[in-house]
Amino acid sequence: MSERPIQFYFRGEIHAVQGAAPTRTLLQYLREDLHQTGTKEGCAEGDCGACTVVVGELAGEPGREELRLRAVNACIQFLPALDGKALFTVEDLAPAAADLHPVQQALVDRHGSQCGFCTPGFAMSLFALYENRDSCPPRDEIDHTLSGNLCRCTGYRPIVDAARDAYALPRRPLDRQPVIAALRQLAALPPLDYVADGRRSHSPRTLAELAALRLRLPEARLVAGGTDVGLWVTKQGRDLGELILLGAVDELKRIRVGDGQLEIGAGVTLTDAFAALTAFEPQWAELARRFASTPVKNAGTLGGNVANGSPIGDSMPALIALGATIVLQRGETTRTLALEDFYLDYQKTALQPGEFVRALRLDAPPAPLVRHFRAWKVAKRLDQDISAVAAGFAVHLDADQVVRRARLAFGGMAATPKRAAAAEAALLGRPWSPATIRLGMAALREDYAPFTDVRASSAYRLSVAANLLQRFWLETAPAGASTVTPLRLAELAPIDPEARQ
Repeated sequence: MSERPIQFYFRGEIHAVQGAAPTRTLLQYLREDLHQTGTKEGCAEGDCGACTVVVGELAGEPGREELRLRAVNACIQFLPALDGKALFTVEDLAPAAADLHPVQQALVDRHGSQCGFCTPGFAMSLFALYENRDSCPPRDEIDHTLSGNLCRCTGYRPIVDAARDAYALPRRPLDRQPVIAALRQLAALPPLDYVADGRRSHSPRTLAELAALRLRLPEARLVAGGTDVGLWVTKQGRDLGELILLGAVDELKRIRVGDGQLEIGAGVTLTDAFAALTAFEPQWAELARRFASTPVKNAGTLGGNVANGSPIGDSMPALIALGATIVLQRGETTRTLALEDFYLDYQKTALQPGEFVRALRLDAPPAPLVRHFRAWKVAKRLDQDISAVAAGFAVHLDADQVVRRARLAFGGMAATPKRAAAAEAALLGRPWSPATIRLGMAALREDYAPFTDVRASSAYRLSVAANLLQRFWLETAPAGASTVTPLRLAELAPIDPEARQ
């Protein structure tokens, strides 16, 4: 890697950045350095969407690449992460004020703005949707697209109407060929080694470069999508020291399916990872819909969510329930752990100095067993909220509807994402029946002593965990099974050890 400026496609040309600190955010650079103030600052943590911009990257085989456009939050994107990409802001939609883009014109016609502060972010999210869909999508997709944009005065009805109306106006797609040509030119540059303000940021492009760099700099901060690490700077004012950005390592962005296994590289975005997971196991769909906002999923990675080690990370309980393994690499050596063994204590993992997360793997259910799987999160809001409890359940039944394997995992119930060992034992070898599920519910008291915080009390968390397990049975009960009257955990006596015999 050689020292050079950060370079990206912007306003019709390749734009170079020098002198800005590696942890300077794209939003700060736009507003304070370039004085492009259409992009607004609201929360500075990727929640409100006022700072939404659209980033373009090449996707596909060399020589046949296509331009992929996705909305992201500028407030938590460090400038080096833009290297080699294309950037579009609200000013790009209508360079001439008299010639509004269809999404802007539709917002005007539908009165989709009052104070206007949030409107540029809405326009950019709708622009990304407009570019990615040739025809108007259904209401649910529009809602999901706007899940990261908050409006506190106009309300969402006129904005959703504007999304539909934009497609009824004369089509005006982006001319992609100049952008693709510029991105190919940027791809020919050497990997970025950026130094400014006494700080250094590295952007390796191959797995070998990353492995060697990580061995040499074991204390450097690894940054994938920045959707969590970005807040350490914008909200906590932390000095992150030397950075290693993972976004340019194509080998970490690969998804492999074959021989009954799904492998997701650590650098795969949450958007792409959830699409692969849902194709592999359709019951991922609900969690995929509720996991963060569209801009956060477009930037954040599944590997980053797992490596973060948060006890309330939504993906881990579901992955653990499905028996996921994590692939770690140090130098040229790799090792594999069961995902639940990766977490040692509160935000403490089994990563060794110089090691990084390379991939996650999932296996198809073993024949001839039938696997039932569900993943849920319980939070105060449907969108954009941190879980009070997250759950992942998988049971494998034989032809007689007897539980032969059981994996139950929860987030928000302990210092780490954790399996419910006692509840699993209560299910094993028993018929998949109301009596069995009652044993599992009661056994949860042995597995967890949840904490109380601003999101939920200990008692509430334990009750919700039991209710989710009961819901799991209700949704997967054998055909013709008798219904069960919903129970509260408090109504169940503590499990009798002899009942397991």
